[in-house]
Amino acid sequence: MTPALLAIAFLLIVTIGYAGVCAVSPFGDCRRCRGMGHALKTDRKGHIKRGKDCRRCHATGKRIRTGRWLYNRWARIYRAGTDTPERSR
Repeated sequence: MTPALLAIAFLLIVTIGYAGVCAVSPFGDCRRCRGMGHALKTDRKGHIKRGKDCRRCHATGKRIRTGRWLYNRWARIYRAGTDTPERSR
């Protein structure tokens, strides 16, 4: 195999794999709070305490994956363009 063909095959496999991950599990852990939904704080004694809720994920600990977000956007635009308005009588 030539290097160009090998690179194309590799990119195709990675793309199909990522599409499969987005279809099976559309939500991933939040990058800011690492899936906990809140920050960790320490008090003056050094004990770990629960901090404020994560503003990025609204304390759910989950985020929508980029591929799933793009698919949802495409599907919404497609539905809006192909829907026919009902005829009024």
